[in-house]
Formats: sequence, C-alpha cells, structure tokens
Amino acid sequence: MTEPTTPGGRAPSARTLVIIPTYDERDNLPGVVERLLASAPDVSVLIADDNSPDGTGEVADRLAADDPRGRISVLHRAGKQGLGAAYIAGFRWGLERGYTVLVEMDADGSHPPERLPAMLEAVDGGADLAIGSRYVPGGSVVNWPWQRHVISRGGNIYSRVMLGVGIKDITAGYRAYRADALAELDLDSIESKGYCFQIDMSWRLLDNGRRVVEVPITFTERTVGHSKMSESIFREAAVNVARWGWEKRRAQLRALIGR
Repeated sequence: MTEPTTPGGRAPSARTLVIIPTYDERDNLPGVVERLLASAPDVSVLIADDNSPDGTGEVADRLAADDPRGRISVLHRAGKQGLGAAYIAGFRWGLERGYTVLVEMDADGSHPPERLPAMLEAVDGGADLAIGSRYVPGGSVVNWPWQRHVISRGGNIYSRVMLGVGIKDITAGYRAYRADALAELDLDSIESKGYCFQIDMSWRLLDNGRRVVEVPITFTERTVGHSKMSESIFREAAVNVARWGWEKRRAQLRALIGR
C-alpha cells in the first residue's frame, strides 16, 4: 500500500504536535517531557497550563527555555477550565501553525511516550485517529485498584453498547489525530469537559466516516499527585452518552419509517 502523504509530500506525522495539559503537575512534567523527546525527538510539544498554583507553568517555561532545538512551547491559560477546553485550545494552536498530526498526552506519566512512534505509524498507515488502548491484545493497566478497573471497563462497555461502536477503549486519553480530521469538526460546539471529551471526539470522527484504530499500550497509574477524576465527570459522560445513543437510534428509526 502506498503511504499516505500530505500535499507537501511528507507522511502525515511529519509535523507532529504533542499537547500536554497541566494542572499541578510540576513534579511529573519534566520526566514526561524528557521521555517524550527521547522517544520521538522530532515532535513539537505544547504544554497547556491552567494557571497551576503549584508553579507548573514556571517549570514549563524553564523546559522551553532550556531546549536547544526550540521544540517546546507553553500556552498559559487563565485558570482551570477542564481537560476538554485545554485540548481544544491546543488543537486550535496547532492547526493555526500547520501541524499535520495533533497528539493528546497526559502529564502524569500514565501514557507511555515510548509508544508514540507506534501510534504515529498507525496514522501514517491511514488512520485518522490512533488511540493508545488498554483493552486490545497487548494492552494493559498497571497499579490500579480493582474499583478503577470496574469503572473503566464498565464505562467502555456502556459507551460501546449505547453508541453501537466497536472501539474497545473509547474513553482513552492518549491519542494521535490527523489534523485534517480535526479541521472538519466544529470545535466551538464541543462542550464536554472531562472523561466524556474523549468519547465525544471519537463519536464525532466516526460520524464523519473517519477511520479509528487502537494501538496497545501499558497504562501506568500516576505515582505522584492525585487523579483529577470526579463524580461530576462520570455523570457528564453517562448522561451525554445516553443522549447521543438515543439521538442515533431515533434518526435510524425516522430513516426506516421514511422509506
């Protein structure tokens, strides 16, 4: 198969921007960035900091200043506005500057930077979205209590059933998007903030006929700091997924009746 290329003749991942949202991640961020640039030296990094009270923004500025190749940029945001808003700001920043692949990556070390080359290879092979998946063969989770396993597995099963999709890890937050697939979306209409944001993005791309593939990763629970998950985040996901599923079935029923 001929490798897909951009109009300039390069593979889609030739200009890759890795977006790392941060809020109180000063102890985790330097190690994650170091591992990332060791694994994928030619990528660019955008750290989107939501005015972290622990000084993460200042740490990010030092990382940017100390990188001799100028690969690191910092987007200072006014305050904590949610994961979805941070990624959308990063998407806009990257699209405006002509990046061809935009990557989502957590700052806490749970997303292995060493697997990014495999995800970019999937994009170069024709995927519009490559998901770093815990739940395909070869994927795994390390250091989670059983309750987190139940919540995560249950959330993915619930989403697959309600939406009628085949993605095993639709809630996963480690992702590589082709820029042209993102550019088709109405980013202004995306209001999902946390856990639900990843489901929302997958759903929109599938609705546009885009190709989604899953690449196995080992997800390792953070060892420093605290998870940002909350009851309101789970509630948002449950309600929105049910609504999207109902809207899909209602549209199918109307189409059937109209025949």
